[in-house]
Order: sequence, then structure tokens, then C-alpha cells
Amino acid sequence: MTGSSDFPVKSLRGRLTANAPLGPRAWFRVGGPADWMFIPEDQDDLARFLREKPATMPVTVLGACSNVIIRDGGIAGTVIRLARGFANIDVQGSSLIVGAAALDVTVAEHAAAAGLAGLEFLAGIPGSIGGAVRMNAGAYGSDLDAILEWAEILTEKGDLRRLSHDELGFAYRHSELPEGSVVIRACLRGTPDNADAIRSRIADIRASREASQPVRARTGGSTFRNPEGHKAWQLIDEAGCRGLQIGDAQVSEKHCNFLLNLGQASSADLETLGETVREKVLARSGVSLHWEIKRIGRQSEGEQTL
Repeated sequence: MTGSSDFPVKSLRGRLTANAPLGPRAWFRVGGPADWMFIPEDQDDLARFLREKPATMPVTVLGACSNVIIRDGGIAGTVIRLARGFANIDVQGSSLIVGAAALDVTVAEHAAAAGLAGLEFLAGIPGSIGGAVRMNAGAYGSDLDAILEWAEILTEKGDLRRLSHDELGFAYRHSELPEGSVVIRACLRGTPDNADAIRSRIADIRASREASQPVRARTGGSTFRNPEGHKAWQLIDEAGCRGLQIGDAQVSEKHCNFLLNLGQASSADLETLGETVREKVLARSGVSLHWEIKRIGRQSEGEQTL
């Protein structure tokens, strides 16, 4: 393990790295380092870490880093990244048992191969299943609420629990997962259908996403939640924010609810741009936008907390 001699938990089998760079992993390509990054070997390895870590140590779980702004000062404590040991996808009848590290689009493809419909929308979500469960991710007319049967988590003390659909308390872009818990797998329900028809619908979703979103840019997905009765992109456009720029951070001209890093933006630039958009929308429409992208970590020295 890299730089592990000072780490308070010993005998971990996974990869442990001190002062681990996070910016290169984030879709925005910005952000400071983690004090520590731990990539557990398997469920038992992760449970040991959670049981034995100091109670005062902050823990942050990062998946595909698609809808997150990692602040320039980095992340305190330990960042957990689930990898290969948590990415299995098993078809059992009309359900898929899916590891938290499995990419949403890969799950959609496996469902299609198994002739199971209802999971096509996952092909339009840039992320992994663990994050999708945590935020009840959705797109193209569906969300996790519609397909999830149960999720298994490790609690902050390292205990394994299975939570039913109802126990997760799904709401719009929200779940009631216990504080400090880590999603490790989920059971997703499909409906038998013709595999070619499912693949065709996935292709349509991909084409629609390519046509309407800046998918090849340094971005983080949808920036703000859609307010009740409104579309966030339309409010942003009507407030004159299409193309608005602060440094190298820009509101996408292709889709106003996406922020872009044109090359040299800092996390502070992106967050400041987002807050500027919120102010302009509120002034124009009286509607308060709420961030969908998670903003995590420390401000760099001299920055104001937003």
C-alpha cells in the first residue's frame, strides 16, 4: 500500500494512497487531492475499514465522479472508491443483482442482452449504480424508484444491511440511505421483452443524449434539479445565462443546465458560475434553483465558502 504507515487502520488488503489526486478522475477534470484514498479489495475489506477507522475520520464515497465538483482544497479524511470487486452483474430471472461500482450504461446493456426491459434509461445516466441508488437517479421518463427491489449497504460501523424499496424512501433525486452508509449492491427489476427492441430503445436514448447534451466536453451532467412545474434549462436560458462564462467555466450553449470546463477552470470558477446562474434565475423568475451536482471538499486557502 502506498504511504500507508501512518494510516490508523492496519492490515487492509486493498489499495491505500496518501495525498491521492482526484482531479484527473473527475469528469470536470478539476479538484484537489484526498488526504487518503482507499480502494477496498472486497466487501470484507471495506467492512474492516469501516469498523476500525477512527470515529472522527471523515469518509467520502466517490463513484464515477460524474456529477460532482471536487473543490480545489481537496477532500479531508478518506475517500472510498469501489472498483473491480464491486462491479459484478448477475441476471437472476427477471432481476439483475448489480454491484455498486457497475456503470449505469453497462447495466442497461446487460439487461438488454438478457431480454429485460425497463432499465434502458440507465444508458442516459453517466455514473455508477451506487450513486444512482443514493440520489434516485433518473432520465428519459424513469428512475431507480421504478426498478429497484432492494439495496445492500454497509453501515458506518461496517454491518451489512439489506434495505427494501420502501425503506429507501425515494423522492425526486433523493433517498433515505442511513448517514455514513456505503451502497455495495442492488437488485433491479426488469420486464421480459425482445432483446433487439430493447437495444433499439437504448440506441435512441444515446442518440438523443448525443444530440442535446455536451457529452464530449468536460462537464458533470445536469447541474440543477428541475423545480416543481419548471425545467431548469429553460429558466436558465430565460435569465440570459446561455454561454455565460467565468474564467474557463461556461454555461453550455448546447444545454443550459450543463456547466463546462473549457480547459483551465478551477472548481471555484465552476461553483461561482453556478451560484451566479442561481442568482440570475431567482431575480428573473422568482424560482430558486437547487444544485443537483454534489459540491464536496475544502475550499483552497483564500476562497470564500459558497
